[in-house]
Amino acid sequence: MTITTRLVLARHGEAQCNVDGLVGGPLTCTGLTVRGREQTRRLATRLTAEHRTGPGFDVLYAGPRARLQESGRILATALDLPLLTDPGLDGPRHGQADGRPWRDVEAEFQGRPAASPDLPWSPGSDTWNGYLLRAGRALTALLERHAGQSILLAGHGETIHAACHLLLELSPSTSSRIDFGTEHACLTRFHLHHDPYGRRFWTLAALNDTAHLQQPVADRDS
Repeated sequence: MTITTRLVLARHGEAQCNVDGLVGGPLTCTGLTVRGREQTRRLATRLTAEHRTGPGFDVLYAGPRARLQESGRILATALDLPLLTDPGLDGPRHGQADGRPWRDVEAEFQGRPAASPDLPWSPGSDTWNGYLLRAGRALTALLERHAGQSILLAGHGETIHAACHLLLELSPSTSSRIDFGTEHACLTRFHLHHDPYGRRFWTLAALNDTAHLQQPVADRDS
């Protein structure tokens, strides 16, 4: 059995909007905390060791939001790879919820965005299923563009959810009942296998891997 394409998704480190409990859309996201930068440096150290021993990464992508760009730059410096920005790989559109406390948004919506996946959680926002579809299309284009390569993506937790729904071929009807662990600076890995009988299939090789974060990290921003 042969592995061809590899997709590694690295969630961004802890961001200031996460600490503040705010919906971190493009108007609100200011990047990582001190803790988040340390988390991402530890992630970069782990990935650099893998990159040196092989198979190495061919490309590194990030979405445009500040916490993704900051995480991506830390990885790019460590791996000596250019950071490519793809707007299609950004997180959900939050509309008027951008900058509001998540507790207020979820109280008004009666749950997290996936709770009612075909309804917008705020005026001007995506629906959860709409986001999964849009992000899935961007991921499909990325995988087609870099078929046969090793791809590293600095993304949101929601992007990891979208990859799981896409590559595991989960029905939209399941999106309100399935969740995936996506801690800050975690790794999720997918491998595209080709077997001797002509079949191709994706394997979820790792989910929410945070082994590189097991030692205490620096205190986060106040």
